Amino acid sequence: MRIMRGAPGAKVLAFGGYQPAGIVTNDDLAKAMDTNDAWIQSRVGIKERRVAGPEESDVDLAVQAGGKALAASGLSAAEIDLVVVATCTLETQIPNAAARVAHRLGVQAPGAFDVNAACAGFCYALAAAGDAVRAGSATNVLVVGTEKLSQWIDWTDRATAVIFADGAGAAVVGPSETPGIGPVVWGSAGDKSDAIIVKDRDSFLHQEGQAVFRWATTALHPVAKEACDRAGVDPSELAAFVPHQANLRIIETIARKLGAEKAVIAKDIVLAGNTSAASIPLALSRMIERGEVQSGDLALLLGFGAGLTYAGQVVEIP
Repeated sequence: MRIMRGAPGAKVLAFGGYQPAGIVTNDDLAKAMDTNDAWIQSRVGIKERRVAGPEESDVDLAVQAGGKALAASGLSAAEIDLVVVATCTLETQIPNAAARVAHRLGVQAPGAFDVNAACAGFCYALAAAGDAVRAGSATNVLVVGTEKLSQWIDWTDRATAVIFADGAGAAVVGPSETPGIGPVVWGSAGDKSDAIIVKDRDSFLHQEGQAVFRWATTALHPVAKEACDRAGVDPSELAAFVPHQANLRIIETIARKLGAEKAVIAKDIVLAGNTSAASIPLALSRMIERGEVQSGDLALLLGFGAGLTYAGQVVEIP
């Protein structure tokens, strides 16, 4: 990336992802509500989704993904001095997830905080991690997006049950002589905050699907282009576009408007569902495993969701 040359840099050292073992297919859902496989695939593009068991928590999922990213980075737990966890689905708000994840991974006395920007959470957390490394506040940072949405979903509600799922994705961020994480473009549309809500602790997640679809397909491609501009990267230079895995039609619409003709478009939603803050790192970790992107390639990340919040940045593939 051409921007900020000569400035202290930060880069992603490794990614890691984790999905729970439970699989819920569209045919499974059709047994509980008025829907079918063709209807679900035509509207959201999902064939199946992963669901955690009752004994698995957001923290359990985060530990699995974080451990994979840490192992892939070649660093030891002792070399991590900050842990940031992006999540919006904790069963309880205290204690935070980050300190518990750090403890279970053997990271001793790191800075530890959670970020709740819903589906944009990982991009927010990644930006904070990169800034901390560049400012000298941290040397190596573990960033995790983890969600157990299944515990906040009414599994008889066709509007949400067909979409959301569980999983975790993680990245390790460290120092670099040249920038490997581009400037973040982030913002919010609080006037639309009631489009995705959990009213109280006794309620399920509610989403105004059409309102979210209209907002995502009209307001976000300029954010994606601005993230490329700030990184000094033309969309034609992107090897991958990894948006939040919200809805296959949203993904394809934004990708078309972005005009990144050579980029591989992440479509992890088909077999993973919408895992909110976990979706971007989970999708990218699987793209790396499949060899769809190579070390040194440029990828545009774009998160968006409840709040409404959004954030995007260009990163170099580790």
